[in-house]
Amino acid sequence: MVRTLDGKRLKYIGKVQPQPGEQDPETGQILYPYLPSEKLVEAVNLAIALERPLLLKGEPGCGKTKLARAVAYELGLPYEAWYIKSTSRARDGLYTYDAVGRLRDAQLAASKIDEEAAVKAKNADAYVEWGPLGRAFRDEQPTVVLIDEIDKADIDFPNDLLLELDEQRFEVTEVKQNSLLKKIQAKATPIVFITSNDEKDLPDAFLRRCLFHYVKFPERQQLIEIVKTRFTVSPLELVDAIIDRFLELREEMRRDKGEAGKKVSTSELMDWVRILSHQDDEILSKLKTELLYPGVLLKSWDDYRRYGEQMRTQPEA
Repeated sequence: MVRTLDGKRLKYIGKVQPQPGEQDPETGQILYPYLPSEKLVEAVNLAIALERPLLLKGEPGCGKTKLARAVAYELGLPYEAWYIKSTSRARDGLYTYDAVGRLRDAQLAASKIDEEAAVKAKNADAYVEWGPLGRAFRDEQPTVVLIDEIDKADIDFPNDLLLELDEQRFEVTEVKQNSLLKKIQAKATPIVFITSNDEKDLPDAFLRRCLFHYVKFPERQQLIEIVKTRFTVSPLELVDAIIDRFLELREEMRRDKGEAGKKVSTSELMDWVRILSHQDDEILSKLKTELLYPGVLLKSWDDYRRYGEQMRTQPEA
């Protein structure tokens, strides 16, 4: 069981939420409440107890990425985010080594132009820069780490993290054998969340080291609660009408495209609510006959023509 510095067991309950307008002290971004299901809370606590990464899958906009920040907030732990790109290497999350910078300093030292560079060039440790996992391993207390969209990277990427995630250690190959930075062993077990959009299969060896949870798209009442925690929308009848229209559109897209097709997500819903909540008193009647501001929801020409323009032409009820 992962414990804090004072030996306290960590348990996530999903009830401690940011106050309206509260900002992330590091990024300045507004923090919003996160409303997890009971099953998701259970999955988080199982991952903490077993000290295994929690692999999260689910359609875009279901809340996979936001979970790690919410857990860090509630438990009062440091938070590290590692957003994977197609060019990401597994080692980048541990550390990077500025070999070019060291060569430059060595050349400056040889020419006796820069004495400070000459001193630095003799110290190989000075060119190590820690990545999100590297910083988490070196921290005295548990850190919540998000590895976001792991399936964006090369197929070998997950396998290259097996040892680090399983045994929580790695070596910095560029520094000297007697360096304190040579062998890094996690001082406290990090709480790791890994998200995947199912763009490619992950290796079996990697999956064996993870717990798995599928995050379902929020149901109607959950969407209403999410909207109410973020916006002051009145009357409540307007919230119901927005959510109903949104779900109606999702269902129509599901019928046309199947479960795997791109559908409108919660991030688009939040933008839509932000726009609709500032409209005139006739907004309720307009919602019954039009898909207002379809460009906020529909992000392709095909979807725009099929759902945006089509719904505008429906006769008034």
